[in-house]
Amino acid sequence: MKSTFFCIDGHTCGNPVRVVAGGAPVLEGANMIERRAHFLREFDWIRTALMFEPRGHEVMSGSILYPPTRPDCDLAILFIEVSGCLPMCGHGTIGTVTTAIEHGLVRPREPGVLRLDTPAGVVVARYRMNGEHVDSVQLVNVPSFLHSRDLSVEVEGLGEIHFDVAYGGNFYAIVEPQRNYEGLHALKPSDIQRLSPALRQKANEKYTFVHPESDAIRGLSHVMWTGEPTVEGASARNAVFYGDKAIDRSPCGTGTSARMAQRVAKGQLKIGERFVHESIIGTLFEGVPMEAARVGDFDAIVPGIEGWARVTGHNTIFVDDRDPLAHGFLLK
Repeated sequence: MKSTFFCIDGHTCGNPVRVVAGGAPVLEGANMIERRAHFLREFDWIRTALMFEPRGHEVMSGSILYPPTRPDCDLAILFIEVSGCLPMCGHGTIGTVTTAIEHGLVRPREPGVLRLDTPAGVVVARYRMNGEHVDSVQLVNVPSFLHSRDLSVEVEGLGEIHFDVAYGGNFYAIVEPQRNYEGLHALKPSDIQRLSPALRQKANEKYTFVHPESDAIRGLSHVMWTGEPTVEGASARNAVFYGDKAIDRSPCGTGTSARMAQRVAKGQLKIGERFVHESIIGTLFEGVPMEAARVGDFDAIVPGIEGWARVTGHNTIFVDDRDPLAHGFLLK
């Protein structure tokens, strides 16, 4: 059997976004969390085929478009990437909105605004046009909060590392400069790939991270290494590790949300104050804690994130069962 998927490829501030606009399976479920569970049960081979080599690579990410499950939304998004199906992806949202608007894949009820049905909840995206193209997208992310302060684990090669854990659509370990970590400037990408899995594994073994409003969202998945900015106008610099080997090339939307939530909770950022986050390659997202919120017993913020994306081409992908590598592979 041969399956065909029509994809539109692009990137958000350097990180890839492959939007699956045709060929996706019909999913059952009353909401996107249930649809995500159905996809993972029966169709995860589609994710691995489109994200893994030889059709993708270790930092490939993307989305699949669906009709919304909610009457107040314009579009539903299932996020796919090498590491799995994330509840929410900030750079993926910016890239998906840019692609969907520029290619007429959705007709928004309100020009300039898309309400998105995601497994993490409703995400509101506002986009600015320049002729036929989307110049930038600002998303209002799900409420984000600082979950845990000053946790620590032993990391081979560094020693004891202290970190906070914050939620911005995914759970992040936020590692700031300290005695055993000088800052992001002191790490090479290979160091990040070597140190992050150990930190994440030990943190998940030692501590428990569960979203207070959804048991389906659990576990530390991302590690953010922070440092001083190198680009004029930036507030901070970061590199986010996820999956087995991936380092986000963008400033990371959910990571920026988590970082702002952490800073607000610690009195380092005010509601309404601008926060410019620099990526490992020097691209920028502009964020702002838009308002205070509450998630379970946690004080939270409603984060706004603005960035840009560009479409790089159309890609019709075949997944043929005659191919022994039909469902993809990764080097580990």
